[in-house]
Amino acid sequence: MLSPKKQSAQDRTFQDGALTAELKTAQQLSASTSNNSATAVKIATERRPEKERRIVASVLIPQPIDLVWKVITDYEHLADFVPNLTSSKLIPNSEGRIRLEQMGTQCFLKFKFCARVVLDMTEQFPHEVGFDMKEGDFKMFKGAWKLRPDEDQRGTELSYDLLVKPPRAMPAALIEHHICHNLTTNLLAIRQRTMDLAI
Repeated sequence: MLSPKKQSAQDRTFQDGALTAELKTAQQLSASTSNNSATAVKIATERRPEKERRIVASVLIPQPIDLVWKVITDYEHLADFVPNLTSSKLIPNSEGRIRLEQMGTQCFLKFKFCARVVLDMTEQFPHEVGFDMKEGDFKMFKGAWKLRPDEDQRGTELSYDLLVKPPRAMPAALIEHHICHNLTTNLLAIRQRTMDLAI
């Protein structure tokens, strides 16, 4: 498991000796992000064998855990407020699972890349929503949303832990860059959605 050492928030390595992680604040990844550290998105990346990447992003949301849970499990309305997500819908299946089809659009260099994934969701209220790609445009796409009370018990730390392996024709570094950028935007959108519902 990724476990950060006590270093600066700008440059932090993890205790796993094989891992070099780079933490980036939302200010570095998105010019529109506030300078308030309370809204910063922290991102750590791990380069793994065979083009695999592990990406972990987190944000502090000053709202109770059950409200954050409500937002991230509102599956069929995620595309209404999550940027880069063009479609999100539950699909029926004979296995009795929570199965979700999502589509997103990305512009890579001079061409547009539309990614589709069908995810099996596993809910462990109120602390984790796991997902595993059943079919889609990646070689691998799985991970979890994780929720925990922040240290002062005033809100919720929401994190997104992803293992991804891009299709053969797509450079892993490019996928990594765009996922990191999009996670900043998306986590801040989820934070804002939660704040709006709390009003």
